[in-house]
Amino acid sequence: MHGVKQVALFVRTNLWIVPLALLIGWGLFRFLDPAPPRHLVMTTGGESGGYYQFGLALKERLAEDGLTLQVLSSDGSVDNLQRLTDGSGAVQLGLIQSGTTSLIEPHQREGLESLGAIYHEPLWLFQRRDAGISRLTDLLGRRVSVGSAGSGTWAVVHSVFSQLGEQTGEEDIANGTWQRLSSSASASALQAGELDASFFVLPVNNKVISRLLNDADIEMVNLSQVDALAARLPFLEQLSIPEGLLDLQRNIPPQRVDLLSPVATLVINEDFHPALASLILRASTDVLRNGSVLDPPGRFPSAVPAELPLSAEASYYHERGVPFLQRYLPFWIASIVDRYVVLVIPFIAIMLPLAKSMGPLYAWRMRARVYRWYAHLRRVDRLIHGGTVNQVLEQEISALLKLEDELTQVDVPLSYAHELYSLHLHVSYMINRLEQMRHTAVNNEVAPATLS
Repeated sequence: MHGVKQVALFVRTNLWIVPLALLIGWGLFRFLDPAPPRHLVMTTGGESGGYYQFGLALKERLAEDGLTLQVLSSDGSVDNLQRLTDGSGAVQLGLIQSGTTSLIEPHQREGLESLGAIYHEPLWLFQRRDAGISRLTDLLGRRVSVGSAGSGTWAVVHSVFSQLGEQTGEEDIANGTWQRLSSSASASALQAGELDASFFVLPVNNKVISRLLNDADIEMVNLSQVDALAARLPFLEQLSIPEGLLDLQRNIPPQRVDLLSPVATLVINEDFHPALASLILRASTDVLRNGSVLDPPGRFPSAVPAELPLSAEASYYHERGVPFLQRYLPFWIASIVDRYVVLVIPFIAIMLPLAKSMGPLYAWRMRARVYRWYAHLRRVDRLIHGGTVNQVLEQEISALLKLEDELTQVDVPLSYAHELYSLHLHVSYMINRLEQMRHTAVNNEVAPATLS
């Protein structure tokens, strides 16, 4: 029974910590990130293009993890960038060609991050056979298609020529020597002899590229200074195509060709839930596992080349792989655990010092039950030293006797019993002292009466 009372007293003493813990827990939960959504919208490209096909493959893979991916077709990188930055939140994920962010305003780029590159999209330069083009400067004044206005092809061509100083080709565009044509229109004009050369940014398996490779009157240009240009433009990589890689039987290309290559890049905006980054990248790894003619297995997704900053979660994935919990638990369970670990750690960090105060607070309360009576003893002691105790001697003795009775009813743990018994001794001492003073006072009154 004594132990039960002490436990009850300990609980009552520290009951204040319960509402405080609830308040702290509510505050931390209030600022905790919401759970990842199970539906995501991705903008890709034309339905016959590589972006859209990758989106469909990713959709099928993500369905196995319980995430629904809605794949939207688009007009390409520029259209995707507009959707990602329009502020509507309708799209959270998209594919763009590296080098195209120069086509949007700087403030629009601030809300975008990269999850990584997923495959090469070479900058192909085809010419009429024996046109004699081997350097970029050879294209100045020639009939060239540089991609439609606002296209990814033009964005890369413009960036490449900007490295040549004043020789950017703006004059050739102004006088119509350089033409802004789509990929299919460029290929037709080149084959018809209406162009000397044409740029394309397309994957290796694109029908336009296959069509030009099969034309005996057209050949790929092996550009010089590719190393230097790739070093100056971080969103491009040097890509070497060995002899016969594209068609071994017909030996295409007939010799090693060096190309500059942008990369298709997964881009997210501020409406993308960061916890989904590892899920998207792991699914992309599975989709791209076998690689392609130009991309060896396991090469993508990759952190480089990068035009936009990697998100923190993507950076972790590329450096260390799948987060620890997701290696052993389904994504959604691991996500819940991750979120609540983030909640529990600061909760423990706050509550631990508060919990440590429970013992000292209980000890203070136990001592306070004893020490509050010492105030009475100190007051009596001051009356004695002040010489005024004789005026209230009977009242003080009576009060101390009553206090002594009260002390017999006080219940404290055994660890504090010595303090209670010390108080008993001090009260008894003060009662004896006052009784001696009373006895002395009575004798002093009786002595004069006897003498008289």
